[in-house]
Amino acid sequence: MDQLVTLGEFLRSCRSRLVPDEVGVPRTGRRRVSGLRREELAQLAGMSVDYYTRLEQGRARTASPAVLDSLAAALRLDDAERAHLFDLAGDHRPRHQEPGRALQQVDPTARRLLETLDSAYSPAFVLGRHTDVLAGNRLAYALITDFATLAPRERNQARFVFLDPYARELYSDWDTVAADTAAMLRMEAGRRPADRELGDLIGELSVHSADFRDLWADQRVVERTSGTKAYHHPVVGDLTVSYQAMALAGREDQTLFVYTTQSGSADETALRLLAAWKSSVDLGRSRESEPSPPAGQRGHLAQDADSPPSGV
Repeated sequence: MDQLVTLGEFLRSCRSRLVPDEVGVPRTGRRRVSGLRREELAQLAGMSVDYYTRLEQGRARTASPAVLDSLAAALRLDDAERAHLFDLAGDHRPRHQEPGRALQQVDPTARRLLETLDSAYSPAFVLGRHTDVLAGNRLAYALITDFATLAPRERNQARFVFLDPYARELYSDWDTVAADTAAMLRMEAGRRPADRELGDLIGELSVHSADFRDLWADQRVVERTSGTKAYHHPVVGDLTVSYQAMALAGREDQTLFVYTTQSGSADETALRLLAAWKSSVDLGRSRESEPSPPAGQRGHLAQDADSPPSGV
């Protein structure tokens, strides 16, 4: 991924989203572009049109922090977008590909925390680099998908969202989930331009998902910290959870996501029913000594009510 080219694409995308009237630019004559013209943005940012044009065309090798601050203010970037701008403009020297990294390991203490949250009816999981699912508790896997039964390469939230048909059935607002997932990857790509594994993942999603290609072209970035997520679960029906994302201390690029519901709500009842269902299924399998369903079956619901959906 050429950072200079990507920087230009990001600037053009942000400029096209600005409404002239809202940023104090009068509408004069017929406008052939959406958003602001280059000269209008350059004037707002206090720089020459020539210099801004070179930035947008990927021909400017450097940009000072003061210039970036001015651009961020003129483009009205939020915190995540501003950080992404600085990432893209940070270091344009040619870099070697990063060497292959060892698999990320989740600390035993964090795993015990996942188990504790499970008993509190709180789905929880740990995401690593590239939205890899490194660990999760039983309730999270019952609510979303049993990543533990998948091949290591397939234990990835972005692959699940864009490549597993079941995800579209599971998420009540799949469009929002997909857009946020693509924006998270865009943010990480700005931070790690030489990350070969990340580039491979983005390439795979671009080849196999038209939705991802469209969302990637939007140049949107986001860093999720908290919010809500709605599910349409085949076992317990509709429920909405609140989530909080927390960085795990001492572990690079590992984020703990914890889902909670309001005490006494129908959503809490749904999670309790899901936990009971999961326990009964696991107990039945243990008694019958039956192997788990094949990990490769994705995106199809189970054939009977006593078996979990393969994509849960």
